[in-house]
Amino acid sequence: MSRRVVVTGLGVVTSLGFEVPDFWDRLCAGKSGVGLIGRFDCSDFKVRFAGEVKEFELSEHLAIDSKEVKRQDRFVQFAMGAAGKAIRQSGMDFSKGDPFRYGVLIGSGIGGLQEIEQQHNLLFDRGPTRVSPFMIPKLMVNAASGNISCHWTLKGPNSAVATACASATNAIGDAFRLIQLDMADTMVTGGSEAAITPMGLSGFSRMAALSTRNDEPERASRPWDRDRDGFVMAEGAGVLVLEEYEHAKARGANILAEILGYGMSADGGHMTAPDPEGRGAARAMQCAIKDAKINVSDIDYVNAHGTSTPLGDKAETFAIKTVFGEHVRKIAVSSIKSQMGHLLGASGGVEIVATVLALQNQVAPPTINLDNPDEGCDLDYVPHEARPMPIRRILKNSFGFGGHNACLVLARAT
Repeated sequence: MSRRVVVTGLGVVTSLGFEVPDFWDRLCAGKSGVGLIGRFDCSDFKVRFAGEVKEFELSEHLAIDSKEVKRQDRFVQFAMGAAGKAIRQSGMDFSKGDPFRYGVLIGSGIGGLQEIEQQHNLLFDRGPTRVSPFMIPKLMVNAASGNISCHWTLKGPNSAVATACASATNAIGDAFRLIQLDMADTMVTGGSEAAITPMGLSGFSRMAALSTRNDEPERASRPWDRDRDGFVMAEGAGVLVLEEYEHAKARGANILAEILGYGMSADGGHMTAPDPEGRGAARAMQCAIKDAKINVSDIDYVNAHGTSTPLGDKAETFAIKTVFGEHVRKIAVSSIKSQMGHLLGASGGVEIVATVLALQNQVAPPTINLDNPDEGCDLDYVPHEARPMPIRRILKNSFGFGGHNACLVLARAT
């Protein structure tokens, strides 16, 4: 029989705050973390806003040498900060026990894009001898997992996932499996992204994937609304500490939630557009529910991918209807991307933190900016205001370019 896996620590670095209680309070209050970009001059850009993390200094959140910080890309610093917060909340002392039973698995869709841009400019402006010797270890997608492993001396399974916007959810699902299969007792897992750079912004803008609501950025991310015109880029990290149930219980840990099931699939059709009927997404949801050994009627709330794109929102709604049938009218569905924007590969990490908090507080966070639901988008999307409600189990969806679909089922701690 597979082992039970529970959540004992949460950490975030987001545009809505760096501490979990602040993050949750602002989510429930319907606050927006989206605003004009301040890190670089984007006055010539078609899109000039994002869910930007402002005034974050890793040394203020983690005891770490300044030289070490300089050798980390921004996405790694976010991951380190969120990991430190999750580990502190979990109460884990990694100096005790077998370090080969403690692992790391962090997802990122893009990795060190800032480092790539900076070193590219140095190469062409000042020549090859000016390229930093730290460039490669800073930009690697696995740099977040590697740095966390080194900082806390975690010698168990160590890996990274890059499945676009499904990265963090795949990472958490894979970490869940490693513990289930007795390959680890504790995993530090989640996702991190820092792609709000000139290249990142212009690249997604040129794809016509982004909202262009520059005059009203806080209202630009509007999942399922008929006036949505694309997603809003965001950055940050969400990290969890997962443990085997008996391991957590033996050390007296505060168990926050339990992961019951994990499903994944591929659309197998197009690199950027979702299956219009949501067949791949539906398959991943069904696999997660089957893996959890529950029925669709046992799900009370769906924390949706909900990106605010014309095609994606409809496809996900179609998939949810396919999976839940008549029960779909009894579940709540919402997207916190309406408040934060889309953290790309980190989105699932932050959203699963929110999912755990929803279970703990028995509150479904809202979908803000949903004024006029689009045709065919007719589910209960928890518009505008957070909703206190009984929540036993939650389905979490994440979908990414390349047709990647990843879903998790979480339950209240028992």
